[in-house]
Amino acid sequence: MKLILTCALTPLLLTSVFADGAFYGDPPDATHPWTIHDMNRPQPPVIKGATASTQEKPGQPPSDAIVLFDGTEASLAKWCSDADVNQPTKWVLHDGAFECAPKSGYTRTKEEWGDCQLHIEWSAPAKAEGSSQGRGNSGIFPMGQVEVQVLDNYNNPTYPDGFAASVYGINPPMANPLNPPGQWQVYDIIFRRPLFKDGKEIDPGYLTVFSNGVLVQDHTAIEGGGGHRARSKSHPFPEKGPLKLQDHGNPVRYRNIWFRPLPARAAEGGEIGQLSPEATAAKRKEIAKSIRDKAAKLEGREKMLHLMESLCYESDPATAKAAEEMNVAALAAITKTPAAEMESKKGEVKQLADALNYLINAKAIPAPNATKDALDKIIKEKGWDK
Repeated sequence: MKLILTCALTPLLLTSVFADGAFYGDPPDATHPWTIHDMNRPQPPVIKGATASTQEKPGQPPSDAIVLFDGTEASLAKWCSDADVNQPTKWVLHDGAFECAPKSGYTRTKEEWGDCQLHIEWSAPAKAEGSSQGRGNSGIFPMGQVEVQVLDNYNNPTYPDGFAASVYGINPPMANPLNPPGQWQVYDIIFRRPLFKDGKEIDPGYLTVFSNGVLVQDHTAIEGGGGHRARSKSHPFPEKGPLKLQDHGNPVRYRNIWFRPLPARAAEGGEIGQLSPEATAAKRKEIAKSIRDKAAKLEGREKMLHLMESLCYESDPATAKAAEEMNVAALAAITKTPAAEMESKKGEVKQLADALNYLINAKAIPAPNATKDALDKIIKEKGWDK
């Protein structure tokens, strides 16, 4: 709403350069390479979203997802035996579901990856047999390293850190939204692996889990991956690993398994999160160059404003000099405008004055600035500051 009101009250913001977001939000700093509301920042890619599953039919994955199992023989071929990756999986295809056969062992994907959004649906046997950990037990292992528990906990208590949707051995789920046995349960998992640098942990890695649409793990630290009876300690994970599913002696079924790779975090050279000063400086330099390259293809006022905008990201003496010369020329042209036509210059005058003021406040150009002072005088004399 603030942006809409500003544009409505200030016509000069509707010019092409201001519509691109220049000289508007707070400038870059030591750990943020972009301005606030920066149109130089990459646009999110357009995808087609996922559709919800029903008990009768699995939903459709988003258009950029990598499908690991969709109920077909072809997708079954993406899996192998965990004991011997050269052998096909011993799990079986049954009514469009992927089922753990007796004594089949763990199964895993042939493909390997790292951080991801993982969607997976599972169902415990409709006939509930056993109790605690002996009922509908399996497990989901992102990268084969840490377990998100699968267990029929519908009216079936167990130790909390081994509950369905627990990070096994580490953290219980915050709620139990499970459907009755025989029905499909839906897990949506956000996985971030631990990051180490020079032998030191810089990011412990996290799991966020939704069970049947309910948040049950909220950015839970991985703490080394957990395990049975023993407390795990943080350690590096490989860069990539398979998805593993556990054979715990129960015929648990799976369907509609897909994942989306996640972009790298700032700590590993990506742009997710606060960047280091070194990465920020490099990115600001890259942005400044892209704006200068664009300016080189422009003429007149647009070229001047783009050169000025580039100074928000990187100090460059040659660019600053060229922009200043164009500022002086623009002021000279304004002052030569006949009095009867001066009102038509209002937007142009205020735009340039605002841009210069922005650069001064951002310490991108020195103050005082003779051109800005002259423009401010014109604005005051004409009453355009009211």
